[in-house]
Amino acid sequence: MGFKPIAMYPAQNKNNTTLELTENNIKALLAKLPQLKTEIQKVIVGQDHILDELLVAFLAGGHCLLEGVPGLAKTLIVKTMSQALHLAFRRIQFTPDLMPTDIIGTEILEEDHATGKRFFKFNKGPLFANIILADEINRTPPKTQSALLEAMQEFEVTYGGQTYPLDKPFFILATQNPIEQAGTYPLPEAQLDRFLLLIKIGYPTEQEEFDILNRTTGAKKADVQAVISAEEIMQAQALVRQVNINEDLTRYVSRIIRATRPGTTEVAYVKEWVRWGSGPRAGQALILTSKARALLKGRYSVLMEDIHAMAPAVLRHRILMNFKAEAEGITSDKVAEELLKVIAR
Repeated sequence: MGFKPIAMYPAQNKNNTTLELTENNIKALLAKLPQLKTEIQKVIVGQDHILDELLVAFLAGGHCLLEGVPGLAKTLIVKTMSQALHLAFRRIQFTPDLMPTDIIGTEILEEDHATGKRFFKFNKGPLFANIILADEINRTPPKTQSALLEAMQEFEVTYGGQTYPLDKPFFILATQNPIEQAGTYPLPEAQLDRFLLLIKIGYPTEQEEFDILNRTTGAKKADVQAVISAEEIMQAQALVRQVNINEDLTRYVSRIIRATRPGTTEVAYVKEWVRWGSGPRAGQALILTSKARALLKGRYSVLMEDIHAMAPAVLRHRILMNFKAEAEGITSDKVAEELLKVIAR
């Protein structure tokens, strides 16, 4: 099954020209996706499912939040991925004293030497790039965290009544430490919902840890090559939108999302443990990421396995557990797992 040529989504690139997908460049594009993962694996040992979920987020055009204790290579994964993508990359280290203007930018007073007149000029901040690494995002107070909201949703920022569009593609890859650690500020639910996926990074296996130690303590350094351009990424996002999902699976996704809401669900498990369920954005995220995963697997149609594979990363930050669940150690991952067992297609 092939795709008909389509206009790129969004319709224009940086040069304001329309790109199209044809059968030939679809094949060339799909061939580059495995190469992208191969380049990242020159540096990153193991973490296959983490890399797959990050690639899914890129193809679906969404932002990612990576959570794990310090020292698990969260920052290294993002930096290595940026090297394999031919995109402008900026890193923002989130600290308690970081201000919104440190991210967005600020106006500076300049003087026209020809006329002597003074004027304010907007000096763009590090947010004006294609890939933003928001490192330890929950180390900074909510006022600064919220500075990202407009950029994440609207792909633009507003300062002094003036709106400035961001370059596309635009991805925010944020890392955070577990909220139980000292000196952290939990992200508000509204901002968590803007992240397409919440990816949890755990400790490596014994063999992976050996490989990490062996690879990172020598003199040889991996040479990561850029294999895909900004235009190709946007073409891939357009291609994801064309992956087929039948109505039965769409209704299945809807039932999963609606079942997370304790006020309307018939699932006793949810009624007992959940305070707030997921909104419609969760359903959109689950369908788009399932389409992206299907494409990465070389398929042009979504299967049930795609939905089940993406549901945990889509739902875990969109289900708010009640106090009883927290006391009993019941997590949103456990709720998602139970829902996938009881919700019939």
